Amino acid sequence: MTSTRRVKIAVAAAGISSFALLYAPQPVLPQLAAQYHLDPGGAALAVSVATGALAIAVLPIAALSEVVGRRPVILTSVIASVGFGLLLPLMPTYPALLVLRALQGVAIAGFPGVAAAYLAERLGRAGVAAAVGAMIAGNTVGGMLGRLASGFTAGPLGWRGALLVVACVGAVCSAVTVVTLPPGTRPPGNARLRDVAPGLVTALSKPVLLAQYAVALLAMGSFVALYNAAGFRLTGDPLGLSPAIASLVFLAYATGSVSSAAAGRLVARVGRRRALIGALLLTAVGAALTLPDSLPLVIAGFLVLTCAFFAAHAVANGWAAADAPETARGQVGGMYTATYYLGSSVGGAAGAWVYGHAGWSWLIAVVAVWLLLAVAAVVAGTGNAPIRPGGASAKSPDQPRGRVRQRVETS
Repeated sequence: MTSTRRVKIAVAAAGISSFALLYAPQPVLPQLAAQYHLDPGGAALAVSVATGALAIAVLPIAALSEVVGRRPVILTSVIASVGFGLLLPLMPTYPALLVLRALQGVAIAGFPGVAAAYLAERLGRAGVAAAVGAMIAGNTVGGMLGRLASGFTAGPLGWRGALLVVACVGAVCSAVTVVTLPPGTRPPGNARLRDVAPGLVTALSKPVLLAQYAVALLAMGSFVALYNAAGFRLTGDPLGLSPAIASLVFLAYATGSVSSAAAGRLVARVGRRRALIGALLLTAVGAALTLPDSLPLVIAGFLVLTCAFFAAHAVANGWAAADAPETARGQVGGMYTATYYLGSSVGGAAGAWVYGHAGWSWLIAVVAVWLLLAVAAVVAGTGNAPIRPGGASAKSPDQPRGRVRQRVETS
């Protein structure tokens, strides 16, 4: 087996494990709410505390990897996150479960915070694109697989058994990563930690970058808010689906793989600003389609909003990578990842609370406001950028300068 192939297999397996574990509780939130007498907002904390801890931990862990090396951080991440996953079904109380989920979020942060840098150092520009594609595929498959596995097994096994099933899947994938992940090529300790802070200041100084962080925060918050409440909406009156059937809504994630890949062609045709604004507005349209108590319309709405959200995410992430200064690319990627998962944590919990206290219509209204704020941030932060298509001058801030590596996370 070639070294490049080993890297692809290792990062794909790590992505499946990490994202399956991160979002496994989402389909069983109604069962958690019933057992612990929680409203939807309280149950959603099972997801939000993990993504919030990930958002807080990703920058410090990325800095740590500069000293100890990328591979040790990735391996520690996948092993520790599985260990916490195996312990989750044993937690006797809901607060204990939340504490363990926070620790699991910190553990998971080691993979998305370090993987892209590892790939760039290990494979260089020539091989990194294909390996990043394998990582993104693993992330997407993991997010969908974890949700489907827990949703389908929650009925016969209960939520504890469902989380155990996902942890076992994660354990198998983590073992694959441990066996196949080659060492990095750069010795640990080459970077100086004192260079991290100036790079972070630079990452926070450009309005165009701040706009992309705002999109990550608000769009991801909207997206997770809708999916956190989806189980309650689909299993409750008047739709009344079983948990297993309701979990099929997560198959909509497959459209995200298609739309994120197509986002580059859209940018080449209409430019980044138009593509991003259009995708955000289409996400709001998809959310609005779910308002009627009609199962076909709800399904169509989730397909549209998922497809549009991942397109927006791909454009914003790529724009941040393209406009990142040479001296701060790692910090820009870390900031985007941090705001992305902060949006998942805060927006997911807040949206579930709104649904629990005011219903689906109010949740859609709140999500629409968040998405319009994201549009406003893009307009304000990129006001001087030309809006012509991808063939614009190379000096245009609306276009990438040279060959840049695009980092794409997935929920």
